[in-house]
Amino acid sequence: MVTIVIIAHRPLASALIEAARHVYSRDPCASSRQMVGMDVAPDADIGSAVAQAAQLVREVNRGEGVMVLTDVIGATPGNVAARMADPGRVAVVSGVNLPMLLRALCYGDLKLPELVAKTVAGGVNGVQDMTADSANSGVFAAPAAPTAPTAPAAAPGKR
Repeated sequence: MVTIVIIAHRPLASALIEAARHVYSRDPCASSRQMVGMDVAPDADIGSAVAQAAQLVREVNRGEGVMVLTDVIGATPGNVAARMADPGRVAVVSGVNLPMLLRALCYGDLKLPELVAKTVAGGVNGVQDMTADSANSGVFAAPAAPTAPTAPAAAPGKR
């Protein structure tokens, strides 16, 4: 099983893990999957943070791969996470959000490349403009299911 490591601005990594465990609190399989976080402080030394992250990745790697999720490309946590990349062994994905993490947990039995694809899709699909659908009801509604086509009406005056 692929291990998930979240490296993000403090307290995002811990908050995402706590939220995922809350969502899956009744699903012992998903909630017990290996996920750890590293909250990066605003004044973090990048060298020390890289060493800490490398140690964390080594500790949790069980040989099936590690997927590192990070928040922002170019920021310290993203720069630290990028240095963990090791093709085929450690994948790094930016833009972490809760839908992305939940998808990763749902598909945790996949191999690393497939899990990365599912995780990215979960993050992208989790970002929606809810304004139009919720304007009238106050509740987001999923798109309506397609309806079956109806038979064309007979032309007027013809039988």
